[in-house]
Amino acid sequence: MDTVIAFIIIFGALVFFHELGHLIFAKRSGMLAREFAIGMGPKLFSFFRNETLYTIRMLPVGGFVRVAGEDPEIVEIKPGHHIAIEQNDAGVITKIIVNNKSKYPNARVIEVEAVDLNHDLIIRGQIYGDDSEETKTYEVDEKAMFVVDDTATQIAPYHRQFASKTIGQRFMQVFAGPLMNFIFALVLLIVLGWVAGTPSNEPVFGGVTDDGAAKAAGLMAGDEVVSIDGEPIDSWREIQQYVLERPGQELSFVIERDGEQATVPLTPKAVEQGEQTIGLIGVTGNLERSFTGAIIGGAQDTYLFAKQILIAVGKLVTGQFTIEALSGPVGIYDQTDQFVQSGIVTLVRWAALLSINLGIINLLPLPALDGGRLVFILLEGVRGKPIDPGKEGLVHFVGFALLFLLMIVVTWNDIQRLFLS
Repeated sequence: MDTVIAFIIIFGALVFFHELGHLIFAKRSGMLAREFAIGMGPKLFSFFRNETLYTIRMLPVGGFVRVAGEDPEIVEIKPGHHIAIEQNDAGVITKIIVNNKSKYPNARVIEVEAVDLNHDLIIRGQIYGDDSEETKTYEVDEKAMFVVDDTATQIAPYHRQFASKTIGQRFMQVFAGPLMNFIFALVLLIVLGWVAGTPSNEPVFGGVTDDGAAKAAGLMAGDEVVSIDGEPIDSWREIQQYVLERPGQELSFVIERDGEQATVPLTPKAVEQGEQTIGLIGVTGNLERSFTGAIIGGAQDTYLFAKQILIAVGKLVTGQFTIEALSGPVGIYDQTDQFVQSGIVTLVRWAALLSINLGIINLLPLPALDGGRLVFILLEGVRGKPIDPGKEGLVHFVGFALLFLLMIVVTWNDIQRLFLS
């Protein structure tokens, strides 16, 4: 049960902050954000506030912010349609009822002759059943609501749509999701360092675990690392990075203890961490607690995690990793279970790693991902005109289908590896 709760909290937090980035920059640039959703599929819970519908959905496989103009508008009114309208005291339309008009006895039914809800915000038509055949032009409030099947949806004038904004505004609205993942990871690591302490910069072992390679080789707390494989070592971070990048490789440590030096061979244990394998020898650094140290340590850890993930992505692209090395929700759940058992410090670091991983993966220039959308925005900047929306939509649709297929394959591999092997 602890693992289930931890998985839900971590997943929810990663998706929440990612989508929050999209939402904040959409609202800052004046876009109409119709919906902020955590999860996919049927709605479990929802509420409406400040023009946006906030929902939690059944399937824990992501989330989205639906901005006006990114998809075709929900309702299209054409000449000849019969609609009902409600107006405020100034005669401005505040509600457009498309069907079930009999439920709104105070609304006025008109036959539409012309309509512009993008720029001029007017509806011109004749009152239905009026024998005078008088045509009148009605002004529409820019926050007027469509009502379809008794469900109200705010209209989206062009200046509230995604496409109306500058290239810079659209770029930041898309980029803000991954950016928030990096910021969230950095904050987690800073808070963790402030509460639990961060390793000092000295290349000295603060502790040695009982089941690690360092303990088996006779190393002790207080030992100072002079060099590894002949490379001089000046800080604890250098030890971490060198060992993490060499799982299963025998390393030659030069250790100084009580003024005397000794050469000690160590082979880091290969440990699966998400989509990659890292090396561990079972040591910790000397811990210090300071806000400045926590900020520096959090930034260094964020950089180190990002570098490890980028290296793994590079190996996947060049074929050094196969698809079997990827983990889906099942594999991540299994990893989370292991980190839950290791304690809160390890679990928080795991959450930070997942957040950075989500940010980097979303920035890959692949259709349906944020990175793919950024490519189209940059191409528009170079060409001086946007790509045809239909063609762009088709590319993203195909990309989404391929990503969904990849998710199924990766999940099946996780099931085989964990339960059927």
